[in-house]
Amino acid sequence: MILPARALDTDAVQAFVLVADLGSFTRAAEALGTSQAAVSLRLKRLEERLGHRLLERTPRHVRLSARGEAFLPGARDLLSAQERAWQRIVPTPPRRLVLGISDHVAGPELPHLIGRIAGQDPGLVIELRIGRSRELIAAYDGGACDAVIVRNEDGREDGRLLAREAFGWFASPGFRHRPGEPLRIATLAEPCGVREIAGRCLDAAGLSWTEVFVGGGILAVGAAISAGLGVAALAHRVAPPGALEVGAALGLPRLPAAEVVLHARDSEPRLAAVLRLVGATFRGAEAA
Repeated sequence: MILPARALDTDAVQAFVLVADLGSFTRAAEALGTSQAAVSLRLKRLEERLGHRLLERTPRHVRLSARGEAFLPGARDLLSAQERAWQRIVPTPPRRLVLGISDHVAGPELPHLIGRIAGQDPGLVIELRIGRSRELIAAYDGGACDAVIVRNEDGREDGRLLAREAFGWFASPGFRHRPGEPLRIATLAEPCGVREIAGRCLDAAGLSWTEVFVGGGILAVGAAISAGLGVAALAHRVAPPGALEVGAALGLPRLPAAEVVLHARDSEPRLAAVLRLVGATFRGAEAA
């Protein structure tokens, strides 16, 4: 008995995995550097080849069907096996991606971002730097970083807009501000653009304030907030779990939104593909 051919188009399989991971045809197309229509066509042909629907599509959401859930682990294995086969025939030298992400930008999606970068290029060494936007921009301009995701503090136009980030005043549910006393603030150490903006907004509103905690990173500031030490100006997506937005309740000034941009160098094709995935993943996390 002759069995039917079971070969699969690995480009279509890759498109399926990206749609599954990013939850969007648009984001998958962005990561692949192609059009949404092209991704849809690849998925349609893959489903026809398998004889099953892999994705359930609605105007706003994409989710895996039961067959898609069952197929996803094997699809990942197939792509991994293809990469190993290529490496045996055409070995490539070790590659390194030095990626900087602003402290005020690195949110809970960071583990997913790292995992997707590793999945896209298993031979890639990932060097991740978390720091202040200005420091990372300086490192990028000086050639120390291949790409950075930062707040656009200086109005530069050479970055790729990923999101407009909302900021607010956050505190623990147990925090109490006594009227008449200076507002207790937890913040990052200088130099920090968000710290400067928060101080200017409070001063312009005629509100007195005092620093009660200065941290070396957002994790430390979040710990101070969770401990009830004070209020912090934070992007909504990096606020610690359980923290409340207290700006309206305390009569605090509205904080301006910030542009989050990706600066990346023209690079060899494999790194370029990884950077497209970085941008698509961040956009997907912001939209979620």
